[in-house]
Amino acid sequence: MRIALVQQPATPDRAANRQTGLDAARRAAADGAQVICFAELAFDLFYPQQPATLADLQMAEPVDGPTVTSFQALAKELGVVIVLNVFERDGDLTFDTSPVIDADGTLLGLTRMVHITEYENFHEQGYYAPGDKGVPVFDTRFGKIGVAICYDRHYPEYMRALAVAGAEVVVVPQAGAVGEWPEGLYEAEMRVAAFQNGYFTALCNRVGPESHLTFAGESFVCAPGGEVVARAGAGTDEILHCELDLAACEDSHARRLFLRDRRPELYAGWLGKP
Repeated sequence: MRIALVQQPATPDRAANRQTGLDAARRAAADGAQVICFAELAFDLFYPQQPATLADLQMAEPVDGPTVTSFQALAKELGVVIVLNVFERDGDLTFDTSPVIDADGTLLGLTRMVHITEYENFHEQGYYAPGDKGVPVFDTRFGKIGVAICYDRHYPEYMRALAVAGAEVVVVPQAGAVGEWPEGLYEAEMRVAAFQNGYFTALCNRVGPESHLTFAGESFVCAPGGEVVARAGAGTDEILHCELDLAACEDSHARRLFLRDRRPELYAGWLGKP
């Protein structure tokens, strides 16, 4: 699988941002990408820097709106898989959602962010309902893909659930700011998740200055052995390409040993209880 992570800045103009993303996907496909991924809220400013207002919530778009449908058409035209992240409206509820589109343009399904945070510059509980789609893994034309949207990546049980469901690649659409955490911590977290679970992790981050935060970029890919195998620049507008040998998943320590030797009957009863 050849994956591309689109690391692009956002402006207040969603239509312009969407077109930038469509153009980037075309360039990525022309350079051989089979799976093309975007950062968290890639086509909008990062709303949760401020507490939610009614006007903000009205920006949420249904899955059959212009963003997802335009990328469905492009995926079908180019024969590529596309993993998006959008501010979704479904009835009276709004979600942080990653639609996964197969290479024939079919919408395979949605991952909705499960864990919703609330702290300075990340006022997400006013924007998003907790995800209600479980922890799906999508069997795409090029491989089995799961999604851990930003904050969900901090939960080892979520990352393990993706492994148990057979994920070969876990895409992480992120909004990570400069100086938000100690240097190297995001990378260490994704390296450990890849090693413990026997899949590739592909973190696609926002980039550029906005009202309260400057998003860092530095998207990267980790192999099932835990090593970083590709990295984008800090603060750069770019497309990161990486070739993934999915056979490395089955040959990983996690698939040969860790998952084999699990004993869920001992901890399933208390896992998740306070």
